[in-house]
Amino acid sequence: MTFPIQAILFDLDDTLLGNDIDTFMRRYFALLSEYARPQVDEATFLPHLIQATQTAIRNTDPTRTNAEVFWAAFEGLTGGRRADLEPFFRRFYETEFARLQPSTVLRPAAAGLVRAAFDRGLHVVIATNPLFPLAAIEQRLAWAGVPVDTYDYALVTAYENMHAAKPQPAYYREILSVISCEPGRALMVGDDWRNDIAPAAEVGLFTYWIAPVDAEPPDTRLLSGQGSLDALAELVGGGWLERLRPPAA
Repeated sequence: MTFPIQAILFDLDDTLLGNDIDTFMRRYFALLSEYARPQVDEATFLPHLIQATQTAIRNTDPTRTNAEVFWAAFEGLTGGRRADLEPFFRRFYETEFARLQPSTVLRPAAAGLVRAAFDRGLHVVIATNPLFPLAAIEQRLAWAGVPVDTYDYALVTAYENMHAAKPQPAYYREILSVISCEPGRALMVGDDWRNDIAPAAEVGLFTYWIAPVDAEPPDTRLLSGQGSLDALAELVGGGWLERLRPPAA
């Protein structure tokens, strides 16, 4: 059987993994600041980190990864050197980041849904905002029950391998280019309208919004479906993916 779509892109936080991102980021910043205190100026560390991250979000230069943009901005703000600071922060992800796992919730439907996508021969992409190092994203995938050593993802977006971030449409175009997929043959699944749904739809992807069925979407024309992760798993099991069709030319 030939499936009408070739790829599924899954957001991670509050999609595959239960994770209120505002709460998580507060705890992440507190933990990172505690770890970095002996090495950095505590008064300016977080403002500089956030400012450098915002610079990376605005990046769409196809010749510079998000990591390169972030570190250039961070070096300029702090006077530090990436060669000295990056190993220090890499150890944070190796030794401290796991302390954030209790802030997240395993969603049992995630593993079954990812497996169903693989069983259909689809390219499966973890389309999380690529502002974290891959090490941090791989840990969160393990917390979600869909680890990289179990699932052979076509792509896991991270700040090392992407040249744009959400909500830039360029982020979705880059993913499609990497996996050699046309927009009308891919489905984006995510909970954040601004980051996941609107820019993916702008590029031409099908979209499934992880939101209560009675939530009012800003624009119904951008949606292919809406509901919980469990509801999407039931749809996939019932052949919904096979019924998706590209819009008429």
